[in-house]
Amino acid sequence: MPRKVSAVLSVAVLAAATLAACGGGGKQPDAKQITVWTEENLEDRMAVQRRIAADFTRRTGIQVKLVGVAEDQFSQTITAAAAAGDLPDVIGALPLASVRELEAGDLLDTETPGKVVDRLGRDSFAPRALELDSSGGRLLAVPSDGWAQLVLYRKDLFERAGLAPPDTYERLQAAAAKLSTGGTAGITLAVAPKDTFTAQSFEHVALADGCQLVDGSGRVTLDSPQCVRAFDFYGRLARDYSVKGKQDVDSTRATYFSGRAAMTIWSSFILDELAGLRKDALPSCEECRKDPGWLARNTGVVTALKGPDAAAPAQYGEIVSWAITRDAARDSAAAFVTYMMGEGYARWIGMAPEGKFPTRKGFEDTWEKLPAGVDVKKPLADIYPAAVLKALRESPGTFARWGIPQGQGRLVGATMGELPVPKALSAVVEGTLTPRAAAAQAKADVETIKRGIRQ
Repeated sequence: MPRKVSAVLSVAVLAAATLAACGGGGKQPDAKQITVWTEENLEDRMAVQRRIAADFTRRTGIQVKLVGVAEDQFSQTITAAAAAGDLPDVIGALPLASVRELEAGDLLDTETPGKVVDRLGRDSFAPRALELDSSGGRLLAVPSDGWAQLVLYRKDLFERAGLAPPDTYERLQAAAAKLSTGGTAGITLAVAPKDTFTAQSFEHVALADGCQLVDGSGRVTLDSPQCVRAFDFYGRLARDYSVKGKQDVDSTRATYFSGRAAMTIWSSFILDELAGLRKDALPSCEECRKDPGWLARNTGVVTALKGPDAAAPAQYGEIVSWAITRDAARDSAAAFVTYMMGEGYARWIGMAPEGKFPTRKGFEDTWEKLPAGVDVKKPLADIYPAAVLKALRESPGTFARWGIPQGQGRLVGATMGELPVPKALSAVVEGTLTPRAAAAQAKADVETIKRGIRQ
């Protein structure tokens, strides 16, 4: 399932941060015990992290208190910790918007991450991952891994119809129109207005045409010609060629898995399920019943998409990072993050390789061979062709995000909480708003949200 977008940090964090700052200094830099929060809080992943932490302790003598934090509880938990002057030393698997929110709350050590990256080798990191984690020339956190939004398509149907891969607006629409026949939808798209997955899917399409949430000055730009085109394009695809009804994260996957859609937009977390490696989300198409791996072999993957107004292809992607807090035992925290990005890195990305593309170079072969899946384990290299794996590995280089490069992480978090864009998009699909009116409504709603989070 795609990673949920974290909730916005409340204004209370800023107040709590101020109170904590007045209360005194941080810990000894070389403390022999550190507290590490992780949003990879599923029990099987916690077990892996405990083993890595235990190995780190044996190597360094530094004890690690590992605490799993639910992503939807992160805001509340960090607010309470800041107010009590009890911040963790390190936070793992932190999404981009949350990193920016911690920056806004002055809760980050913004010196140590750069030192960690320099120690590991700055040129060993994907440049785009470092860019997305940087602000004003400072590295806010250490990017650890990422997942991508993808266009998945039935290679067998495309080849039979003589269609090119759907890597542009024009090709995607042409394929949806031609393959929308009988009981097969040309594409299945998320349109549920209260689903963050709809927001992620639309942002993927919108970024492809150069549509941005804000400009460099922070002005909301959802009424730009590029955004109007994105509302129009997505709305027509959903209305004319997708399954009827308020499709969401689960129904789009189920429709594609059943063989009733020729394409879908989904996150890379679908890759193990697509191969029949998770029993509670098995492909159910007729061919899949005899051969659980059939759909994976007959699925093509498009990473970056290009619209007619864009200079280059782009895609929605999430980078998660290791953050070091401002009160951390800096030397010990740096040693831990360095270990997790070095000796412990293969085991870290091995927890879910389909959703943990490495941001460090030199781990490509290792990543491909890591076993993916839940109930059945199999390396991605045994399932997908080399060209697909290469595209997935390289996809962090084309990751783009609304608001993050413009320093609007708090706004991004807030909009994901209230979902003004999916609401407007749903109205386009229903025919109650034109694309231009929907873009204007979304802009007005985001501006209202933005005013509410100003200090």
